[in-house]
Amino acid sequence: MRTFTLRCLLAAPAAALTLALLPLPASAAAPAPHRPDGPVWTGTWEAAPSATTAELPGQSVRNVIHTSVGGGAARVRVSNRLGTAPLELGAVTVAVQEPGAPKSPNAVAGTVRRVTFHGAASAEVPAGADAVSDPVPLRVPADANLLVSLYTPGDSGPATYHHSALQTSFIAPAGDHTADQAGAAYTTTTGSWYYLTGVDVLGAPAAGSVVALGDSITDGSGSTASANHRWPDRLADRLAQLPPPRRLGVLNAGIAGNRVLLDGTGPSALSRLDADVLSHSGVRAVILVEGINDIKGTPAQTDPAAFEAAYREIVARCHARGIRVVGGTITPYGGHGGWTAAREAVRQSVDGLIRDGGIFDAVVDFDAVVRDPAAPDRILPAYDSGDHLHFDDAGLQAMADAVDLGSLTGKGTR
Repeated sequence: MRTFTLRCLLAAPAAALTLALLPLPASAAAPAPHRPDGPVWTGTWEAAPSATTAELPGQSVRNVIHTSVGGGAARVRVSNRLGTAPLELGAVTVAVQEPGAPKSPNAVAGTVRRVTFHGAASAEVPAGADAVSDPVPLRVPADANLLVSLYTPGDSGPATYHHSALQTSFIAPAGDHTADQAGAAYTTTTGSWYYLTGVDVLGAPAAGSVVALGDSITDGSGSTASANHRWPDRLADRLAQLPPPRRLGVLNAGIAGNRVLLDGTGPSALSRLDADVLSHSGVRAVILVEGINDIKGTPAQTDPAAFEAAYREIVARCHARGIRVVGGTITPYGGHGGWTAAREAVRQSVDGLIRDGGIFDAVVDFDAVVRDPAAPDRILPAYDSGDHLHFDDAGLQAMADAVDLGSLTGKGTR
């Protein structure tokens, strides 16, 4: 069986790392990125690796993912970034999911396509590395579900995955069923995405993509499962109504439990910026909504200056790639078990820096949108999922509605 080996794609250029250490003046806006002629690749979907779990030797996993923009071909991103041994991929396919059935493993007839890597149907991805497939000839619809199926013939060690998918995917416990149109062999369900970190499309009617970089609030905790009601999904619905020159694909790089400053549940926002943002296709903007887990976690981060330095580093590294950065204020969590008056004071200070510190190209004040006017340290009851930290579908819609779409490209308003 013909295979090839990929080298790690995560190393950041030395110049970018040097720039990241410099303070960014408020006036230092992102330079306009170069736009090549002809069809280009645009990110339509992303999941950031959050941890590892048990491998699936001799099994097939059928990941269900939801596109934001469509195109005339696809390519698939897989990851062994957090693994400790080479990942052996025996076969990979991509297909359009049976419409109207978000919990079905069945593919639309005639859409199952074999995915190759440098012309090979199988691949070995070293520990710590990512891989991007060859172009796959498939008409990818916008706002639709795809099935990305992977077969791992042997024990490849701990599996890199995204734990909290809030989407039902499927596992076939025996054999290579990646090419199956009918999903009868996929008898086990999972709420995680295995190995898959992104899907790009070619020639999308869009100007690029926007990455939502955040924690569980961006990951969708509290939303209805298998319904694509995360706030980045709802943002994609709004962007889809714009003309193609202003339209953007949406990539969700949220990880439940993630922090800005410290590794823990997944690498920190600082350490994963290259892999989860800068390496993706056609990124024009980032919306950064992260910091609550630093404030309420253990050890708690209590120095607003540390947040400011981290935010400025992220902005500088994005600006070096011509990417705009929109800062989102940290939302209330009064009534949650991790809340204290001292931590609330830190949150208020950090939000003040986000609003008025001149750090970002633009700001979206999520705090102002979702807080209870009668108790500003708490979420409005109509938006509270019940734990006083995460939002229900209505709250996540309110967050998506708060984003000025013009701020993502620097043109127009709302």
